[in-house]
Amino acid sequence: MRYNILFGGAAGQGPNILGEILSKALNKCGYYVFYSRDYQSLIRGGHNFNVLTFSEDPIYSNDSKMDVVIALDENTEKIHKKDLKKNGILMNAKKENMYFAGAVFKILGIDFKILDDELKILEKRYEENLKNSKEGYNEEKRKLCKLEKKKLKGTFYNGSLGISEGAVKSGLDIYYAYPMTPATPVLTELAGNQVKNNYLVLELENEIAVILAAIGSSITGAKTMVGTSGGGFDLMSESLSMAGIAEIPLVLYLAQRPGPASGVPTYTSQGDLNLARHAGHGEFSRIVLAPGDPKECEELTSQAFYFSQNFKLPAILLSDKHLAESFYTIYKIPKLTKSKKMINLKKFNSYEWNAEGTSTEDAKEINLGVKRRLKIIEDVKKESEKFEMIKSYGKKGSKNLVILWGSTKGAVLDAVKELDCEVLQILYMEPFPIDAVKKLISKKNIILVENNSTAQLGQLIAEKTGIIIEDKNKILRYDGRPFLADELNIEIKKRLK
Repeated sequence: MRYNILFGGAAGQGPNILGEILSKALNKCGYYVFYSRDYQSLIRGGHNFNVLTFSEDPIYSNDSKMDVVIALDENTEKIHKKDLKKNGILMNAKKENMYFAGAVFKILGIDFKILDDELKILEKRYEENLKNSKEGYNEEKRKLCKLEKKKLKGTFYNGSLGISEGAVKSGLDIYYAYPMTPATPVLTELAGNQVKNNYLVLELENEIAVILAAIGSSITGAKTMVGTSGGGFDLMSESLSMAGIAEIPLVLYLAQRPGPASGVPTYTSQGDLNLARHAGHGEFSRIVLAPGDPKECEELTSQAFYFSQNFKLPAILLSDKHLAESFYTIYKIPKLTKSKKMINLKKFNSYEWNAEGTSTEDAKEINLGVKRRLKIIEDVKKESEKFEMIKSYGKKGSKNLVILWGSTKGAVLDAVKELDCEVLQILYMEPFPIDAVKKLISKKNIILVENNSTAQLGQLIAEKTGIIIEDKNKILRYDGRPFLADELNIEIKKRLK
């Protein structure tokens, strides 16, 4: 059992709240839910739509074909009618959005009381919403299925909430940011809970101010984190080098979207892996982590704080719009890594420095500084081996191996369920798990899946292992949209041996 429902309309018509209400209800009823958003960079008008996929079995992505399309405007019907399955249901009455909430609950055979409970939680315009939803529930006569409550109950959250939770549980003291989609939800989430959890959130005038203020706070001993997207991270790169030479602990959240420049602000991409690995001038140590679901967002955020504090270096968390804003049902509890504040108040310098922290141009002191930073790189590599740097799924020992990173995890896992292939997810980009990857990919038919046009993970694998993935086995998507499970299944099948 796997159903897909699309909610579409202009910005301001309320497709988001429809999807959220149904998603939360299904999750509370014990079903696995995956819920994603597609929206334009507009406050009003345009075309926005959300897709909700649910099942009795674990799911992590959407499909291209819909069982139900709920059209809040004519444009949605025009665009998405072609996406309906042969016996799919189109809902297109000229009604308020809560009318459709009642109708879709009826189609799915969900008790109206569950919808009423969600409307009470929503609070806003309760009586009006209740009236409209009852009308939709009573008038709808079609049936898609009859859902019954399951005993299983999971946590329903997205990557932004995972990053936020991981930061708070790691002892966050200060979060600095300048709003930039898709990193802004973390700023919003943390700001709304700062009093309750006793940390500070500051929005400054630009990204340069953000990272410099963060460096200043970190020097005083505060656990500090910043958040931005690619364009903002560009502006931070000079100060990233300062954190590297001055050995200042700092966690940076980089939520990717299509570039270059302003790119496509509200869509998704995995185009900043090389940026995260190479930004800044000179040679210094950093750690780059790439979670693939909200649980991993929480876990890897805690690991970023651990490495940053223990080795006094910048730690970069790589996410993207799809992971940041899509909601997943998660049933396993995250395993968090504890970290202590390790910095001492002393003299810090953006120049090369000696044992007293004073700037120096002495050749021997410069040599000592470079060797010290090289040792940090080696120490980080050794320590990282204690963590889960890669994950393996699917049919172990298969001659076919699908490699992924980040948010593509969900679509890949859904796409390969019935296929003869093993799946390798790489979570640590820097330091890279060379030996583990070499051991797993040797003599395999390697299929690479990435949301970019240049196969940046493929480049990294070639650099670190010498193994070149054939162009014909690279499945790349770079139109700003995420992979869909059914379409990806077809593409992977073409490349299996």
